[in-house]
Amino acid sequence: MASADLRQELHCSICLSIYTDPVTLRCGHNFCRVCIDRVLDTQEGAGAYTCPECRAECQERPVLQRNITLCNIVGSFLSTRPDQEETGIFCTYCVDSPVPAAKSCLMCEASLCDKHLRVHSKSAEHVLCDPTTALGNRKCSVHQKILEYYCTEDAACICVSCSLAGKHRGHQVEMLDEASEKKKEKLRNVLQKLTTRREETEKRVQSLQERRREDQGKAAGVTETVTALFRDIRRQLEDLEKRVLIEISRQEQRVSLSVSDLIQQLEIKKDELSGKMRHIEELCNMSDPVTVLQEPDTGDLCDTDDPETHDNQVRGAGDLDVSLISGTLHTLSDIITGINTGIYVQEATDMLLDVTTAGNNVHLSGDRKTASKSPNQNRPITPERFEDDQLISTKGFSSGRCYWEVDVSKSEWWRVGMCYPSIGRRGTQSYIGNNNKSWCLRRYNNRYYVVHDSTGIRLLDNIPCDRVRIYLDYEAGQLSFYSLCDPIRHLHTYTAALTEPLHAALLVAVGCITICGGVRNWEKLP
Repeated sequence: MASADLRQELHCSICLSIYTDPVTLRCGHNFCRVCIDRVLDTQEGAGAYTCPECRAECQERPVLQRNITLCNIVGSFLSTRPDQEETGIFCTYCVDSPVPAAKSCLMCEASLCDKHLRVHSKSAEHVLCDPTTALGNRKCSVHQKILEYYCTEDAACICVSCSLAGKHRGHQVEMLDEASEKKKEKLRNVLQKLTTRREETEKRVQSLQERRREDQGKAAGVTETVTALFRDIRRQLEDLEKRVLIEISRQEQRVSLSVSDLIQQLEIKKDELSGKMRHIEELCNMSDPVTVLQEPDTGDLCDTDDPETHDNQVRGAGDLDVSLISGTLHTLSDIITGINTGIYVQEATDMLLDVTTAGNNVHLSGDRKTASKSPNQNRPITPERFEDDQLISTKGFSSGRCYWEVDVSKSEWWRVGMCYPSIGRRGTQSYIGNNNKSWCLRRYNNRYYVVHDSTGIRLLDNIPCDRVRIYLDYEAGQLSFYSLCDPIRHLHTYTAALTEPLHAALLVAVGCITICGGVRNWEKLP
Protein backbone atom coordinates (compact mmCIF):
# COMPACT_ATOMS: atom_id res chain seq x y z
CA MET A 1 0.00 0.00 0.00
CA ALA A 2 1.34 3.47 -0.90
CA SER A 3 2.20 5.75 1.99
CA ALA A 4 -0.49 8.25 1.00
CA ASP A 5 -3.14 5.53 0.98
CA LEU A 6 -1.85 4.20 4.26
CA ARG A 7 -2.09 7.66 5.76
CA GLN A 8 -5.72 7.91 4.66
CA GLU A 9 -6.46 4.64 6.43
CA LEU A 10 -4.89 5.97 9.61
CA HIS A 11 -7.18 9.01 9.83
CA CYS A 12 -9.93 9.24 12.43
CA SER A 13 -13.25 9.98 10.69
CA ILE A 14 -14.24 12.39 13.47
CA CYS A 15 -11.16 14.68 13.77
CA LEU A 16 -9.72 13.81 10.32
CA SER A 17 -6.25 13.47 11.86
CA ILE A 18 -4.02 10.48 12.47
CA TYR A 19 -5.32 8.30 15.27
CA THR A 20 -4.39 9.14 18.83
CA ASP A 21 -4.89 6.20 21.22
CA PRO A 22 -7.26 4.39 18.79
CA VAL A 23 -10.20 2.37 20.21
CA THR A 24 -12.72 0.01 18.52
CA LEU A 25 -16.54 -0.25 18.70
CA ARG A 26 -18.45 -3.54 18.35
CA CYS A 27 -19.12 -2.78 14.71
CA GLY A 28 -15.36 -2.73 14.05
CA HIS A 29 -14.89 0.94 13.32
CA ASN A 30 -11.97 2.79 14.94
CA PHE A 31 -11.78 6.28 16.44
CA CYS A 32 -9.54 8.34 18.70
CA ARG A 33 -10.53 7.63 22.29
CA VAL A 34 -11.10 11.33 23.02
CA CYS A 35 -13.13 11.83 19.85
CA ILE A 36 -15.55 8.91 20.38
CA ASP A 37 -15.94 9.73 24.08
CA ARG A 38 -17.16 13.21 23.14
CA VAL A 39 -19.66 11.76 20.63
CA LEU A 40 -21.00 9.26 23.12
CA ASP A 41 -21.36 12.00 25.72
CA THR A 42 -23.67 13.91 23.37
CA GLN A 43 -25.82 10.79 22.84
CA GLU A 44 -26.59 10.25 26.49
CA GLY A 45 -30.32 10.48 27.17
CA ALA A 46 -31.23 9.81 23.54
CA GLY A 47 -32.23 6.20 24.29
CA ALA A 48 -29.52 4.61 22.13
CA TYR A 49 -25.86 4.99 21.18
CA THR A 50 -24.88 4.89 17.48
CA CYS A 51 -21.60 4.51 15.60
CA PRO A 52 -20.71 7.77 13.78
CA GLU A 53 -19.49 5.68 10.84
CA CYS A 54 -22.22 3.02 10.20
CA ARG A 55 -25.03 4.14 12.60
CA ALA A 56 -25.08 0.74 14.30
CA GLU A 57 -27.08 1.10 17.54
CA CYS A 58 -26.75 -0.29 21.05
CA GLN A 59 -28.87 0.43 24.11
CA GLU A 60 -26.02 0.74 26.56
CA ARG A 61 -22.93 2.89 26.24
CA PRO A 62 -20.39 0.71 24.44
CA VAL A 63 -17.23 -0.39 26.18
CA LEU A 64 -14.24 1.03 24.30
CA GLN A 65 -11.52 -1.51 23.48
CA ARG A 66 -8.05 -0.22 22.70
CA ASN A 67 -6.92 -1.33 19.24
CA ILE A 68 -3.32 -2.31 20.04
CA THR A 69 -2.49 -3.36 16.48
CA LEU A 70 -3.70 -0.10 14.99
CA CYS A 71 -1.88 1.85 17.69
CA ASN A 72 1.38 0.11 16.76
CA ILE A 73 0.82 0.77 13.04
CA VAL A 74 0.29 4.50 13.74
CA GLY A 75 3.44 4.64 15.82
CA SER A 76 5.49 2.85 13.17
CA PHE A 77 4.16 5.09 10.39
CA LEU A 78 4.98 8.30 12.24
CA SER A 79 8.47 7.10 13.20
CA THR A 80 9.39 6.25 9.56
CA ARG A 81 8.45 9.69 8.16
CA PRO A 82 9.75 12.25 10.70
CA ASP A 83 11.38 14.54 8.13
CA GLN A 84 8.21 14.98 6.10
CA GLU A 85 6.22 15.66 9.21
CA GLU A 86 8.68 18.33 10.35
CA THR A 87 8.83 20.24 7.04
CA GLY A 88 5.18 21.23 7.18
CA ILE A 89 5.06 21.13 3.34
CA PHE A 90 2.15 19.19 1.89
CA CYS A 91 1.20 17.87 -1.52
CA THR A 92 -0.27 20.54 -3.80
CA TYR A 93 -2.71 18.09 -5.41
CA CYS A 94 -4.07 16.32 -2.28
CA VAL A 95 -6.85 18.82 -1.67
CA ASP A 96 -9.14 16.57 0.39
CA SER A 97 -6.65 16.10 3.23
CA PRO A 98 -3.09 17.31 3.83
CA VAL A 99 -0.47 14.73 2.77
CA PRO A 100 3.23 15.47 3.35
CA ALA A 101 5.15 16.25 0.18
CA ALA A 102 8.03 13.97 -0.86
CA LYS A 103 9.49 16.29 -3.54
CA SER A 104 8.94 19.69 -5.14
CA CYS A 105 9.05 20.25 -8.92
CA LEU A 106 10.77 23.47 -9.97
CA MET A 107 9.14 23.44 -13.40
CA CYS A 108 5.61 22.89 -12.10
CA GLU A 109 6.24 24.99 -9.01
CA ALA A 110 4.32 22.37 -7.05
CA SER A 111 4.97 19.92 -4.23
CA LEU A 112 4.07 16.25 -4.66
CA CYS A 113 3.37 13.35 -2.33
CA ASP A 114 4.57 9.81 -3.12
CA LYS A 115 1.34 9.03 -4.99
CA HIS A 116 1.45 12.04 -7.32
CA LEU A 117 5.20 11.71 -7.70
CA ARG A 118 4.75 8.33 -9.43
CA VAL A 119 2.64 9.87 -12.19
CA HIS A 120 4.70 13.07 -12.47
CA SER A 121 6.53 13.88 -15.72
CA LYS A 122 9.96 12.29 -16.04
CA SER A 123 11.09 14.98 -18.49
CA ALA A 124 14.52 16.52 -17.85
CA GLU A 125 12.89 19.94 -17.68
CA HIS A 126 10.99 18.87 -14.59
CA VAL A 127 13.69 19.24 -11.94
CA LEU A 128 12.83 17.68 -8.59
CA CYS A 129 14.23 18.87 -5.28
CA ASP A 130 13.53 18.43 -1.59
CA PRO A 131 10.19 19.84 -0.49
CA THR A 132 10.28 23.64 -0.38
CA THR A 133 7.91 26.58 -0.39
CA ALA A 134 10.39 28.97 -2.03
CA LEU A 135 9.91 27.59 -5.54
CA GLY A 136 10.05 31.03 -7.11
CA ASN A 137 13.61 31.49 -5.87
CA ARG A 138 14.67 28.51 -7.98
CA LYS A 139 13.85 30.29 -11.24
CA CYS A 140 15.52 33.17 -13.07
CA SER A 141 13.65 36.40 -12.40
CA VAL A 142 14.41 37.59 -15.97
CA HIS A 143 13.79 34.51 -18.13
CA GLN A 144 11.59 32.49 -15.75
CA LYS A 145 13.78 29.46 -16.37
CA ILE A 146 15.20 27.06 -13.83
CA LEU A 147 18.51 28.14 -12.30
CA GLU A 148 21.10 25.63 -13.55
CA TYR A 149 24.44 27.45 -13.48
CA TYR A 150 26.58 29.54 -11.17
CA CYS A 151 28.48 32.59 -12.47
CA THR A 152 31.80 32.66 -10.62
CA GLU A 153 32.55 36.26 -11.68
CA ASP A 154 29.29 37.73 -10.35
CA ALA A 155 28.71 35.08 -7.65
CA ALA A 156 25.14 34.56 -8.89
CA CYS A 157 22.91 31.61 -9.78
CA ILE A 158 21.75 31.93 -13.41
CA CYS A 159 19.68 30.09 -16.04
CA VAL A 160 20.86 28.85 -19.41
CA SER A 161 19.59 31.99 -21.18
CA CYS A 162 21.61 34.23 -18.81
CA SER A 163 24.76 32.29 -19.69
CA LEU A 164 24.17 32.32 -23.47
CA ALA A 165 22.58 35.69 -24.20
CA GLY A 166 22.17 37.59 -20.95
CA LYS A 167 24.48 39.86 -19.00
CA HIS A 168 26.50 36.85 -17.85
CA ARG A 169 27.43 35.88 -21.42
CA GLY A 170 31.11 35.02 -21.68
CA HIS A 171 31.56 34.68 -17.93
CA GLN A 172 33.05 31.63 -16.29
CA VAL A 173 30.12 29.48 -15.19
CA GLU A 174 29.76 26.16 -13.39
CA MET A 175 26.99 23.69 -12.84
CA LEU A 176 25.12 24.40 -9.61
CA ASP A 177 26.03 21.05 -8.09
CA GLU A 178 29.71 21.55 -8.97
CA ALA A 179 29.77 25.11 -7.60
CA SER A 180 27.87 23.99 -4.54
CA GLU A 181 30.40 21.24 -3.84
CA LYS A 182 33.27 23.71 -4.18
CA LYS A 183 31.59 26.10 -1.78
CA LYS A 184 30.84 23.24 0.58
CA GLU A 185 34.52 22.30 0.50
CA LYS A 186 35.45 25.87 1.43
CA LEU A 187 32.82 25.83 4.14
CA ARG A 188 34.18 22.54 5.45
CA ASN A 189 37.65 24.10 5.64
CA VAL A 190 36.20 27.12 7.45
CA LEU A 191 34.25 24.78 9.70
CA GLN A 192 37.44 22.86 10.47
CA LYS A 193 39.26 26.09 11.33
CA LEU A 194 36.34 27.29 13.43
CA THR A 195 36.20 23.91 15.15
CA THR A 196 39.91 24.14 15.92
CA ARG A 197 39.52 27.70 17.19
CA ARG A 198 36.52 26.69 19.29
CA GLU A 199 38.52 23.81 20.79
CA GLU A 200 41.38 26.20 21.51
CA THR A 201 38.93 28.65 23.04
CA GLU A 202 37.42 25.90 25.16
CA LYS A 203 40.90 24.94 26.33
CA ARG A 204 41.62 28.57 27.20
CA VAL A 205 38.31 28.81 29.04
CA GLN A 206 39.13 25.61 30.94
CA SER A 207 42.60 26.92 31.68
CA LEU A 208 41.20 30.23 32.93
CA GLN A 209 38.58 28.41 34.97
CA GLU A 210 41.32 26.27 36.49
CA ARG A 211 43.35 29.43 37.11
CA ARG A 212 40.32 31.02 38.75
CA ARG A 213 39.84 27.97 40.96
CA GLU A 214 43.53 28.05 41.88
CA ASP A 215 43.33 31.77 42.63
CA GLN A 216 40.21 31.24 44.70
CA GLY A 217 41.99 28.44 46.57
CA LYS A 218 45.05 30.63 47.11
CA ALA A 219 42.84 33.52 48.22
CA ALA A 220 41.03 31.23 50.65
CA GLY A 221 44.37 30.01 51.98
CA VAL A 222 45.74 33.54 52.32
CA THR A 223 42.49 34.66 53.97
CA GLU A 224 42.73 31.82 56.47
CA THR A 225 46.41 32.58 57.15
CA VAL A 226 45.82 36.33 57.59
CA THR A 227 42.76 35.70 59.77
CA ALA A 228 44.76 33.33 61.96
CA LEU A 229 47.63 35.84 62.02
CA PHE A 230 45.46 38.71 63.19
CA ARG A 231 43.69 36.43 65.65
CA ASP A 232 47.10 35.55 67.09
CA ILE A 233 48.12 39.22 67.08
CA ARG A 234 44.95 40.15 68.98
CA ARG A 235 45.60 37.36 71.47
CA GLN A 236 49.20 38.49 71.96
CA LEU A 237 48.15 42.13 72.32
CA GLU A 238 45.43 41.21 74.80
CA ASP A 239 47.93 39.15 76.80
CA LEU A 240 50.44 42.02 76.66
CA GLU A 241 47.78 44.49 77.75
CA LYS A 242 46.84 42.29 80.70
CA ARG A 243 50.49 41.90 81.73
CA VAL A 244 51.14 45.65 81.53
CA LEU A 245 47.97 46.53 83.44
CA ILE A 246 48.71 43.91 86.10
CA GLU A 247 52.24 45.29 86.46
CA ILE A 248 50.94 48.86 86.74
CA SER A 249 48.35 47.75 89.31
CA ARG A 250 50.99 45.83 91.31
CA GLN A 251 53.34 48.81 91.35
CA GLU A 252 50.49 51.17 92.22
CA GLN A 253 49.51 48.99 95.19
CA ARG A 254 53.12 48.77 96.40
CA VAL A 255 53.62 52.52 96.17
CA SER A 256 50.21 53.17 97.68
CA LEU A 257 50.95 50.98 100.70
CA SER A 258 54.28 52.73 101.30
CA VAL A 259 52.71 56.16 101.01
CA SER A 260 49.84 55.11 103.29
CA ASP A 261 52.33 54.06 105.96
CA LEU A 262 54.07 57.43 105.72
CA ILE A 263 50.74 59.24 105.91
CA GLN A 264 49.83 57.30 109.04
CA GLN A 265 53.18 58.08 110.65
CA LEU A 266 52.86 61.77 109.79
CA GLU A 267 49.29 61.87 111.14
CA ILE A 268 50.60 60.57 114.47
CA LYS A 269 53.39 63.12 114.34
CA LYS A 270 50.88 65.84 113.58
CA ASP A 271 48.77 64.88 116.62
CA GLU A 272 51.86 65.00 118.82
CA LEU A 273 52.75 68.46 117.50
CA SER A 274 49.20 69.65 118.07
CA GLY A 275 49.43 68.50 121.73
CA LYS A 276 52.71 70.33 122.21
CA MET A 277 51.27 73.46 120.61
CA ARG A 278 48.31 73.46 123.01
CA HIS A 279 50.61 73.00 126.03
CA ILE A 280 52.81 75.91 124.93
CA GLU A 281 49.76 78.09 124.38
CA GLU A 282 48.61 77.29 127.93
CA LEU A 283 52.04 78.29 129.31
CA CYS A 284 51.90 81.51 127.35
CA ASN A 285 48.52 82.34 128.86
CA MET A 286 49.58 81.70 132.51
CA SER A 287 50.06 84.69 134.86
CA ASP A 288 52.11 82.79 137.44
CA PRO A 289 55.76 83.19 136.53
CA VAL A 290 56.88 80.41 138.86
CA THR A 291 54.80 77.84 136.98
CA VAL A 292 56.12 79.03 133.62
CA LEU A 293 59.71 78.92 134.75
CA GLN A 294 59.42 75.53 136.35
CA GLU A 295 58.26 74.03 132.98
CA PRO A 296 60.99 71.97 131.18
CA ASP A 297 63.02 73.63 128.42
CA THR A 298 60.88 74.29 125.28
CA GLY A 299 63.68 72.98 123.08
CA ASP A 300 62.48 69.47 123.76
CA LEU A 301 58.99 70.47 122.75
CA CYS A 302 60.26 71.62 119.33
CA ASP A 303 62.17 68.41 118.67
CA THR A 304 60.88 67.46 115.18
CA ASP A 305 62.14 65.43 112.26
CA ASP A 306 64.74 66.84 109.96
CA PRO A 307 63.11 67.85 106.55
CA GLU A 308 65.78 65.88 104.72
CA THR A 309 64.77 62.80 106.71
CA HIS A 310 61.19 63.36 105.58
CA ASP A 311 62.24 63.68 101.95
CA ASN A 312 64.21 60.47 102.22
CA GLN A 313 61.15 58.74 103.61
CA VAL A 314 59.05 59.99 100.69
CA ARG A 315 61.62 58.82 98.18
CA GLY A 316 61.80 55.51 99.97
CA ALA A 317 58.10 55.05 99.43
CA GLY A 318 58.99 54.39 95.77
CA ASP A 319 57.40 55.33 92.44
CA LEU A 320 56.01 53.56 89.37
CA ASP A 321 58.81 51.62 87.67
CA VAL A 322 58.36 53.16 84.21
CA SER A 323 61.41 51.38 82.84
CA LEU A 324 59.91 48.01 83.76
CA ILE A 325 56.62 48.95 82.10
CA SER A 326 58.44 50.18 79.01
CA GLY A 327 60.42 46.98 78.89
CA THR A 328 57.20 45.01 78.91
CA LEU A 329 55.80 47.20 76.13
CA HIS A 330 58.87 46.46 74.04
CA THR A 331 57.29 43.06 73.51
CA LEU A 332 55.28 44.88 70.82
CA SER A 333 58.37 44.97 68.64
CA ASP A 334 58.77 41.23 69.14
CA ILE A 335 55.19 40.74 67.96
CA ILE A 336 55.82 42.85 64.86
CA THR A 337 59.02 40.97 64.15
CA GLY A 338 57.08 37.76 64.48
CA ILE A 339 54.57 39.07 61.94
CA ASN A 340 57.32 39.84 59.46
CA THR A 341 59.00 36.47 59.82
CA GLY A 342 55.64 34.73 59.75
CA ILE A 343 54.62 36.21 56.41
CA TYR A 344 57.71 37.50 54.65
CA VAL A 345 61.41 36.99 55.03
CA GLN A 346 62.34 40.66 54.64
CA GLU A 347 66.01 40.77 55.41
CA ALA A 348 67.26 43.58 53.19
CA THR A 349 70.46 43.20 51.21
CA ASP A 350 72.20 46.19 49.75
CA MET A 351 71.40 47.24 46.20
CA LEU A 352 74.35 49.06 44.62
CA LEU A 353 74.66 50.55 41.14
CA ASP A 354 77.61 49.51 39.02
CA VAL A 355 79.73 52.52 38.06
CA THR A 356 81.54 50.46 35.40
CA THR A 357 78.26 50.31 33.44
CA ALA A 358 77.24 53.98 33.94
CA GLY A 359 77.11 56.14 30.81
CA ASN A 360 79.34 59.20 30.70
CA ASN A 361 76.37 61.52 31.26
CA VAL A 362 75.34 59.78 34.50
CA HIS A 363 76.71 60.84 37.87
CA LEU A 364 76.68 58.24 40.63
CA SER A 365 76.47 59.23 44.31
CA GLY A 366 79.03 58.12 46.87
CA ASP A 367 76.74 55.45 48.30
CA ARG A 368 76.08 54.23 44.73
CA LYS A 369 72.30 54.48 45.16
CA THR A 370 71.48 57.73 43.33
CA ALA A 371 71.95 58.25 39.60
CA SER A 372 71.60 61.77 38.21
CA LYS A 373 71.96 63.40 34.82
CA SER A 374 75.35 65.14 34.68
CA PRO A 375 77.26 65.47 31.38
CA ASN A 376 80.92 64.64 30.75
CA GLN A 377 81.97 62.31 33.57
CA ASN A 378 85.11 61.48 31.56
CA ARG A 379 84.99 57.76 32.24
CA PRO A 380 86.93 55.38 29.98
CA ILE A 381 84.94 53.70 27.20
CA THR A 382 84.73 49.96 27.88
CA PRO A 383 82.58 47.12 26.56
CA GLU A 384 80.62 47.12 29.84
CA ARG A 385 79.77 50.84 29.78
CA PHE A 386 76.49 52.06 28.30
CA GLU A 387 76.71 54.63 25.58
CA ASP A 388 73.58 56.39 26.85
CA ASP A 389 72.25 57.66 30.18
CA GLN A 390 71.71 54.36 31.95
CA LEU A 391 73.36 51.80 34.22
CA ILE A 392 72.62 48.52 36.00
CA SER A 393 73.15 47.06 39.47
CA THR A 394 76.22 45.14 40.54
CA LYS A 395 74.15 42.21 41.77
CA GLY A 396 71.97 39.94 39.65
CA PHE A 397 69.12 37.66 40.71
CA SER A 398 68.78 34.16 39.29
CA SER A 399 66.37 32.55 41.77
CA GLY A 400 63.82 33.25 44.47
CA ARG A 401 61.48 36.16 45.04
CA CYS A 402 62.52 39.69 45.87
CA TYR A 403 61.53 43.33 45.46
CA TRP A 404 63.22 46.72 45.47
CA GLU A 405 62.00 50.31 45.37
CA VAL A 406 63.14 53.45 43.59
CA ASP A 407 62.30 57.12 44.17
CA VAL A 408 61.55 58.84 40.85
CA SER A 409 59.98 62.02 42.25
CA LYS A 410 62.95 64.16 41.17
CA SER A 411 62.88 63.15 37.52
CA GLU A 412 60.29 63.69 34.80
CA TRP A 413 61.85 61.44 32.15
CA TRP A 414 63.07 58.02 33.21
CA ARG A 415 62.99 54.25 32.81
CA VAL A 416 63.29 51.73 35.65
CA GLY A 417 63.25 47.97 35.39
CA MET A 418 65.44 44.90 35.06
CA CYS A 419 67.61 43.41 32.33
CA TYR A 420 69.96 40.56 31.46
CA PRO A 421 73.68 41.31 31.76
CA SER A 422 74.00 40.43 28.05
CA ILE A 423 71.97 43.51 27.06
CA GLY A 424 73.62 45.64 24.38
CA ARG A 425 75.53 48.74 25.37
CA ARG A 426 75.32 50.86 22.20
CA GLY A 427 72.49 52.68 20.41
CA THR A 428 68.81 53.13 21.20
CA GLN A 429 68.32 49.35 21.07
CA SER A 430 70.31 49.19 24.31
CA TYR A 431 67.68 51.25 26.17
CA ILE A 432 65.94 49.10 28.77
CA GLY A 433 62.65 48.00 27.24
CA ASN A 434 63.83 48.44 23.64
CA ASN A 435 64.99 44.82 23.34
CA ASN A 436 64.02 41.30 24.36
CA LYS A 437 66.56 41.31 27.20
CA SER A 438 64.91 43.94 29.39
CA TRP A 439 61.60 45.04 30.90
CA CYS A 440 60.84 48.53 32.18
CA LEU A 441 58.36 51.09 33.43
CA ARG A 442 58.79 54.36 31.52
CA ARG A 443 57.74 57.97 32.06
CA TYR A 444 57.90 60.27 29.04
CA ASN A 445 56.06 63.60 28.52
CA ASN A 446 54.10 62.92 31.71
CA ARG A 447 52.78 59.65 30.26
CA TYR A 448 53.49 56.18 31.63
CA TYR A 449 54.24 52.99 29.70
CA VAL A 450 55.52 49.49 30.35
CA VAL A 451 57.93 48.44 27.61
CA HIS A 452 59.50 45.13 26.50
CA ASP A 453 61.11 44.26 23.15
CA SER A 454 60.25 47.78 21.85
CA THR A 455 56.53 47.15 22.47
CA GLY A 456 54.97 49.67 24.83
CA ILE A 457 51.68 49.47 26.67
CA ARG A 458 50.32 52.83 27.75
CA LEU A 459 49.04 53.06 31.32
CA LEU A 460 46.59 55.51 32.85
CA ASP A 461 47.86 59.10 32.95
CA ASN A 462 46.64 59.94 36.45
CA ILE A 463 49.05 57.59 38.25
CA PRO A 464 50.68 59.18 41.33
CA CYS A 465 54.05 57.60 40.58
CA ASP A 466 56.70 59.20 42.83
CA ARG A 467 57.92 55.84 44.11
CA VAL A 468 57.99 52.54 42.25
CA ARG A 469 58.25 49.02 43.59
CA ILE A 470 59.50 46.20 41.34
CA TYR A 471 58.74 42.56 42.26
CA LEU A 472 60.59 39.60 40.81
CA ASP A 473 59.49 35.97 41.05
CA TYR A 474 62.27 34.31 39.10
CA GLU A 475 60.97 30.72 39.09
CA ALA A 476 57.53 31.87 37.96
CA GLY A 477 59.14 34.20 35.39
CA GLN A 478 57.11 37.17 36.64
CA LEU A 479 58.22 40.79 36.82
CA SER A 480 55.68 43.23 38.30
CA PHE A 481 55.56 47.01 38.66
CA TYR A 482 53.68 48.83 41.43
CA SER A 483 53.10 52.49 42.21
CA LEU A 484 53.52 53.09 45.96
CA CYS A 485 50.63 55.52 46.20
CA ASP A 486 47.77 55.22 48.70
CA PRO A 487 46.52 52.62 48.13
CA ILE A 488 49.35 50.74 46.39
CA ARG A 489 48.45 50.27 42.74
CA HIS A 490 49.47 47.32 40.55
CA LEU A 491 50.56 48.66 37.16
CA HIS A 492 51.57 45.63 35.09
CA THR A 493 53.04 42.12 35.28
CA TYR A 494 55.26 40.57 32.62
CA THR A 495 55.59 36.79 32.38
CA ALA A 496 58.54 35.25 30.53
CA ALA A 497 60.83 32.22 30.55
CA LEU A 498 63.88 33.76 32.22
CA THR A 499 67.23 32.46 31.01
CA GLU A 500 69.81 34.77 32.66
CA PRO A 501 70.25 36.57 35.97
CA LEU A 502 68.29 39.82 36.14
CA HIS A 503 69.94 43.08 37.19
CA ALA A 504 68.20 46.28 38.26
CA ALA A 505 68.43 48.86 35.48
CA LEU A 506 67.92 52.65 35.46
CA LEU A 507 67.80 55.26 32.70
CA VAL A 508 67.73 58.88 33.84
CA ALA A 509 67.34 61.60 31.21
CA VAL A 510 66.38 64.45 33.59
CA GLY A 511 67.02 64.99 37.31
CA CYS A 512 67.92 62.01 39.48
CA ILE A 513 66.66 58.58 40.58
CA THR A 514 67.40 57.01 43.96
CA ILE A 515 67.23 53.38 45.05
CA CYS A 516 65.42 53.26 48.40
CA GLY A 517 67.07 50.91 50.87
CA GLY A 518 68.05 47.53 49.49
CA VAL A 519 66.57 44.37 48.06
CA ARG A 520 64.16 42.43 50.22
CA ASN A 521 63.64 38.72 49.77
CA TRP A 522 60.06 37.65 50.32
CA GLU A 523 57.95 34.55 50.46
CA LYS A 524 54.39 34.29 49.32
CA LEU A 525 51.68 33.51 51.80
CA PRO A 526 50.84 29.80 51.66
